[in-house]
Amino acid sequence: MIVDRVNQPLRIGVLGFGGLGQAAARVLAPKSEMIWTAAADQKGYAYCQTGLDVNTAVEAYRDRHSLGYLEPYGTFSNTSIQDLLTNAAVDGYFLALPNLPNTFMADVVRQFIRSGWQGVLVDALKRTSAVEQLLELRSELQQAKITYLTGCGATPGLLTAAAAVAAQSFAEIHSVKITFGVGIANWEAYRATIREDIAHMPGYDVERARNMSDREVAALLDKTNGILALENMEHADDIMLELAGICGRDRVTVGGVVDTRNPKKPLSTNVKITGRTFEGKISTHTFTLGDETSMAANVCGPAFGYLKAGAALNGRGIFGLFTAAEIMPQFVR
Repeated sequence: MIVDRVNQPLRIGVLGFGGLGQAAARVLAPKSEMIWTAAADQKGYAYCQTGLDVNTAVEAYRDRHSLGYLEPYGTFSNTSIQDLLTNAAVDGYFLALPNLPNTFMADVVRQFIRSGWQGVLVDALKRTSAVEQLLELRSELQQAKITYLTGCGATPGLLTAAAAVAAQSFAEIHSVKITFGVGIANWEAYRATIREDIAHMPGYDVERARNMSDREVAALLDKTNGILALENMEHADDIMLELAGICGRDRVTVGGVVDTRNPKKPLSTNVKITGRTFEGKISTHTFTLGDETSMAANVCGPAFGYLKAGAALNGRGIFGLFTAAEIMPQFVR
């Protein structure tokens, strides 16, 4: 348990070092309550118990495509997650991994359970079906003394939590509508994230998106002028709000627009919660994110806030699976 490390910085690992993983490392760099000590990609991992330097790590990955090249802390491995679990002392991991195929995250979690590792795990999963797979592992996570928080990015995550808080004004929730706008200058910086978004488009699924080459993705984006318009997505906000007892999943809708050629958001990200008050009035709360906050800021910030909250639970002997709609994140200084 993390209880032994009270008043010491939490040692944090990041699994996956694409655009999201690199952003996560940058978010951690100025923090005093957390120290980034470990990361893994498909070909290797890096570990330094006193902390890794984000700039040299990003440079090694950008230039040579693996943290295994990060001297003197990198190690090449085709089983990087397992080797990191064996060789690194880490309190909590942010799973910044693409959930492609749709069973991937659950498979990674089983790896943690089998390893005997104990601590806190946080993900930014999107799909309802992926969260349902994790729900099946609740008792195993509890027995393994792992505190796992799922759906802790922007949506699901920040916006789901905002909906859970806003719902308190109402006696009945009629609808929760999440609309997001994402702007990125270059889709190749977020290859896995863009493929997950493509999987939500009509005529596509997870397997088709996963198997698309970079050239095929670029050709699709050429056809759409770099815009991905997404409606009625399979997003885990629905199951998270249902599990929290706020409303049935059929009352939750998620959609948005991703511009893969412009860092400016194509529209403002917001959540609208409509319901009936105890006086019988119908009203809507709207929570809108600032346009200047990037996707990375709105995903990684909450993820580490939830990881800090998970560490507090873990230190009190509270294990198992929780969602962003059940636990309040704690700000990481």
